[in-house]
Amino acid sequence: MKRHLVIATAAAAALLAGGTVTAVAVSSNGAPAAGHARQDTEDLREAGAARVTAPQAAAAALKAVPGKVSGLDLDQDRPGLVWDADVLGKDGKWHEVTLDARTARVLNQHVDHEDDDAQERAAVKNARTDAATAARKAAADGTVTSVELDDDHRTKAAWEVETLTKDGTEHKLLVDPHTGTLSTAPAHDEDD
Repeated sequence: MKRHLVIATAAAAALLAGGTVTAVAVSSNGAPAAGHARQDTEDLREAGAARVTAPQAAAAALKAVPGKVSGLDLDQDRPGLVWDADVLGKDGKWHEVTLDARTARVLNQHVDHEDDDAQERAAVKNARTDAATAARKAAADGTVTSVELDDDHRTKAAWEVETLTKDGTEHKLLVDPHTGTLSTAPAHDEDD
């Protein structure tokens, strides 16, 4: 009874705020109830609507700005569904490229003057595996919705790839930037 009241209250609050709702049934000890997987319908809708894959988005971003892609994110934006790409250009500057997720057409591109992390710059330059390769390796686990080079994994950088299965279950996978080895993110990283 309390579980239904909590879910109904959360749904009503989110609807009043104009947001979306992700309902997760929990047992009395706070763990997910048996048979219920966390599903995010907005992410599922976005993943299903994208006709351009993460590797295709990376290729289109590199066509617009030669260099190395350091991050990709599938997102619903004002012009519609887009891939946001972060590129370390051959000019040594960080570029943000926004691509239509249905056509790969460049919608916006600009130099990012605020984001200049020397450690990230070095990790991107030294990576032998790129974001597109990391996305291709993780695609067997579901639709890739995000790729980023993250240095929070056991003191070394890794491509962190988020995938979404057809039932809406999200997964985080890691791809070693030097060897291309695919692994599952540790449990403590799942909620980050």
